[in-house]
Amino acid sequence: MVIRKLCVAFSATLLLVAGCGSDDDDAVETTTSSATGVAGVVAAAEAFLATLDDDQKESVELELSEANATAWSNLPCGSSCRVGIQFETLSDDQLTAAKKVLQAATGSSTGTGYDLVMQILLADDYLGSVQGTQSAGPGASGGPPGGMMSGAPPSGMSGMPSGGASGGPGGGTGSGYSSGNYFMAFLGTPSTTDAWQLHFGGHHLAVNLTYKGGAVGGASPFFVGVEPTSWEDDGTTYQPLESMRQALLKVTAGLSDTEKAKAKLGKTYTDVLVGPGEDGQFPETKEGLPVSGLTDDQKALVLAAIKPWVAIVDDTTAASLMKTYESELDQTYIGWSGTTGLTAHGDYVRIDGPSAWVEFVCQNGVVITNKIHYHTVYRDHTRDYGGEFDF
Repeated sequence: MVIRKLCVAFSATLLLVAGCGSDDDDAVETTTSSATGVAGVVAAAEAFLATLDDDQKESVELELSEANATAWSNLPCGSSCRVGIQFETLSDDQLTAAKKVLQAATGSSTGTGYDLVMQILLADDYLGSVQGTQSAGPGASGGPPGGMMSGAPPSGMSGMPSGGASGGPGGGTGSGYSSGNYFMAFLGTPSTTDAWQLHFGGHHLAVNLTYKGGAVGGASPFFVGVEPTSWEDDGTTYQPLESMRQALLKVTAGLSDTEKAKAKLGKTYTDVLVGPGEDGQFPETKEGLPVSGLTDDQKALVLAAIKPWVAIVDDTTAASLMKTYESELDQTYIGWSGTTGLTAHGDYVRIDGPSAWVEFVCQNGVVITNKIHYHTVYRDHTRDYGGEFDF
């Protein structure tokens, strides 16, 4: 599987994880075996486990329980809010093997799936560098475009972490913004027959892929956010969530004034509604504009807007899920709050179907205070965590 290389100077880990700056790039970018689908994910997981000592394996191999599965957050709170082994503690070979697990399990398209995951890790190294300098003003190589946070953080954030990128294999302290402050766990034993979950995340990222009977039983919850929304490094501009934003902008731009008025929600949202710790807390009644009354072209835009989130999972599973969501379009609703521009604090768009749930919200910056940042989540009313738990 070939990916677009993502290289930054902030962390040696990301040079490795993204397959950059290595003399054996082909080896890094090749999956562990010729197996594909769930068998390929299991093979990669077993290969990763083989690189670990017994103590490390105990951190990775955990029970598939509700407590472990729901241990994820949008905060850079390290092991205090998540389970698994921390990237910062892994050797280069172990990081390479961990990266292969993610690559085997996630989508292969540019800007989504594995590529998106790698860009979110890059974003955290960039944010760590901004926090570390505690200065403002863009530089020739894409320096920090704003100042440090002052005052209370926006809704959904309990405050800023201490520390930043400060060396070590992962480039971080484990309590700050860093690619090293991400955790991987296997909940249950990786298998092509039994239920288990690939659980990976850190600040602004939670990937929960659940496998049952040799198939993907659920590709959600998938939380992703980014601060800043864009940045430049070594002549490359990164905008990890722009494809998601643009897909939603096309939906709202395609509505008439009357339709847009019907789609407007009665509440203001400054964070996603069904985020970390809110499992199963979907609104009892669907709100906004029914998709059933839209034209075929408008419906196509709604369906296309769901795809970037679903693309977190492998391409075959994503295509299957998209067929399900397409069949449910006439029972799906769209809504918005704030403004439809998705440029200001409180701008919010939602898609809510019988299965698919997508939210995208703009928040004031936490570290870079004169810029907004994004939070978004993809849920499935029936397939979160593979339907293993009742909420």
